Amino acid sequence: MFEVREKPEMVERALLVRLYFDPREADESEALLEELEELVRTLGIGVVEKVLAKSRSMHKKFLCGTGKAAEIVDLAKAHECDCIVFDNQLAPSQQREWEAAADLCVIDREEVILDIFAKRAQTREARLQVELARMQYALPRMARMWGHLDREGGGGSGGSAAARGMGEKQIEVDRRMARVRIDRAKRELEDVRKQRATQRHARERLETPHASIVGYTNAGKSTLLNRLSGSEVLSKDMLFATLDTTTRRIDLPDGQPLLLTDTVGFVRNLPHRLVEAFKATLEESVLADFLIHVLDASSPEVEAFHDTTLSVLAELGAGEKQIITVLNKIDNVSDPDQMAFLRRTFPDAIHASALKDIGIAELLDACSTALASRVQRLRYRIPQSRADLVGLLHRDAKILSTDYEGNDILVHAVVPAAISGKLEGFLTEPPE
Repeated sequence: MFEVREKPEMVERALLVRLYFDPREADESEALLEELEELVRTLGIGVVEKVLAKSRSMHKKFLCGTGKAAEIVDLAKAHECDCIVFDNQLAPSQQREWEAAADLCVIDREEVILDIFAKRAQTREARLQVELARMQYALPRMARMWGHLDREGGGGSGGSAAARGMGEKQIEVDRRMARVRIDRAKRELEDVRKQRATQRHARERLETPHASIVGYTNAGKSTLLNRLSGSEVLSKDMLFATLDTTTRRIDLPDGQPLLLTDTVGFVRNLPHRLVEAFKATLEESVLADFLIHVLDASSPEVEAFHDTTLSVLAELGAGEKQIITVLNKIDNVSDPDQMAFLRRTFPDAIHASALKDIGIAELLDACSTALASRVQRLRYRIPQSRADLVGLLHRDAKILSTDYEGNDILVHAVVPAAISGKLEGFLTEPPE
């Protein structure tokens, strides 16, 4: 039975490595290496040292030259490391070369992210998406995962081995089984997408507007959803705390309902196969009426995080959506220079703190403004004999007040454009 290799629990000491080839990439590479440390620690693996190394050119065997590779291997052995983790993406052949040279487990950034996703996935949809991404990643690397892969099965029953010929190698069996599981995961994910489409159509029939909360991982998206909706979505100070979308309904200041969806966070160099595998989750960003982009204002990399999120959104086809930018954790910014930078770089952003309830009212007002064209505040005089119209308002609008005068019902409501035409003959005054 094919299984993706799990990291053994004994892995406690890791050496982190980032190779870069252009001097202009030094600062960005250093930031990426710091982020890799957070990712690795999220798996519960200790980091003994980080190596940022420049190579004059990209080599086929080790990505860097053999001399630099030998230095890295010696350093890992001197620290008695269990594992070497590369921030660079390694080809399967390069991974095998590094493991042969170091006699250690060698993984890259993509495998770290996949392992985190595997630990955090809760719903069937998320588990399917993780399984698909991990299997696609592991398939070309299977030769390094087993010691039994050169075994051969029999070519048939009866006769001598020479007559039967060479059998099917174990690795060929495992690869075939892996492809079967990949195909099955794709089919099951397609079923999930159909179910989500059915749920989405139900939302559309109700004409309830929808916003998605997007942003870099650990920016505070789930905490913001909890603050806005009063729900208790998992929100922890860790990378990728949320892998499953959560949707909550709130009422805006103008009385209009809004569906808010929390989405999986982004990272720089997000593996493309994860973007593909998680499209069923991230498509909420594409289909929303507008997006709430949450940034960690206290992070020195806030501008890079902003650009990463917009890049992924563009790849998903959501680059042209209306966006409300929220600088979360603003209470953690005490440096006046950092504050000036934020105001200069994000002049239209809302300064907020989901934990301290700062800027929440301003954000709700911005959501109302974003949907202003969808609703109107209207006053109606409806005969009691047309209770069906009152029922329509209760179902699809937001009732602000109800009074009675003679045989008429006086209703003040926030009414979506989709139903306002059905009640036009009962208006008592022009729209507000």
